[in-house]
Amino acid sequence: MPFFIILLSVLIIFGTSSPVWAAQLDARINPDNPDFNFQVKYQRTIFIEYNEGGQLADQLRGAIESKRLTSDSTNPAVVDLINRINQKLASDGSGAIVSDLNVEYSAQLTGRVLNTSIDYKIILSGTITDHIIRERQGQTPAIIDVGWRGITVGGPIVIDGTEINLPISFIKDKVPTVFSSIKGTEAEVLLSENLINAEGIKNQPLPKWHFLFDPTGINVDAGTFGLAEEITGFVVSGFTMGESSLREGRQVEKIFEAHFTLDKNYMIRSIESADNANLAVIGFGVVDSLEGLEIIGVTPTSPAGYATTSTGEFPVSIIYGMAAMAAIGGTGIFIFSNRKLKHEGTEQTGIDPSQLRAYQTSAGAKGYQTVRGEAQLIDDSDYQKSRSVYDEEKPQETTESQSTKGSLPKGWKPE
Repeated sequence: MPFFIILLSVLIIFGTSSPVWAAQLDARINPDNPDFNFQVKYQRTIFIEYNEGGQLADQLRGAIESKRLTSDSTNPAVVDLINRINQKLASDGSGAIVSDLNVEYSAQLTGRVLNTSIDYKIILSGTITDHIIRERQGQTPAIIDVGWRGITVGGPIVIDGTEINLPISFIKDKVPTVFSSIKGTEAEVLLSENLINAEGIKNQPLPKWHFLFDPTGINVDAGTFGLAEEITGFVVSGFTMGESSLREGRQVEKIFEAHFTLDKNYMIRSIESADNANLAVIGFGVVDSLEGLEIIGVTPTSPAGYATTSTGEFPVSIIYGMAAMAAIGGTGIFIFSNRKLKHEGTEQTGIDPSQLRAYQTSAGAKGYQTVRGEAQLIDDSDYQKSRSVYDEEKPQETTESQSTKGSLPKGWKPE
């Protein structure tokens, strides 16, 4: 029974909860524009587990609570949030600033038989300016500041009377009896970790991100693909973070646990998946650093003869060379196979003709002879080894009557 309960808990947790992403950043930067748009999603799922029942289970089973909020830069609380974000960017060494911001917040509590889940989501979308350190002039590449990507804010953020940054605030507002049970325990500390946290994205060095570029925009018939005007005549460089590998490092979900005691021992579990980010830059981007600040140098097109994979430079000449080697190898295999088939077609198999002797057969009555002939082995040693046992001569069997006849008394006559 305990095993069944644990299995059921796992199925409920992973089968009914929403995805638990941490920070997910998306942005497209055009070095010819003074600003660009970005979006960051912050998600976390909290589980309050009560496998053995208890007072907490009685309070939460079947409970459903939710809270949603949207706001923009016309709200003084959002303006204050912008200022706090910009202070954090400056402390990270970046000169970029957030000039406009929209905020979406949601929290959903669902009470189940063995646990209660609380799903949190914050979406920050807006505009960043002052990210261009040097504009592009002729063949001189533009230099872009990318030290802004770790958008993080610590402490409470109150918008229209709702605190959105600390998970414990929603519990305090919607289920105060549960909050009073958690208050003062290590579970409260865990639930006070801020949601707006993209430090994982900032701390992952850009040289360890995947880099790919799309040259579609520079094709002569690019207009037939319905491309946006901003990328016509340009390549697009893509920088992606979030894959777990030997090169990029091990990216794992973040799981933290804390316990507290009421009438029973209860557990709080906080789950986030690994951070994820996608940066698209109009032009060919090369990662570099300037006085400790990570930057990207951007030119409209890639260097002549340049192609790339996710791990860095890969000259086109090598690609064509590999293709030529594959063609040569395929031709060699074809020639070898063709010769082998011809050799097998002319090669003598079976009995060696030198070991055969011809003789005439089908001699009929009155000396009539056909032209039919046969061949026999000169050396019949192999035949003797495999000769059928039916070809052997068998001794003649004596019949019962003969045996009896030989044993009758001399002169005996039947009556």
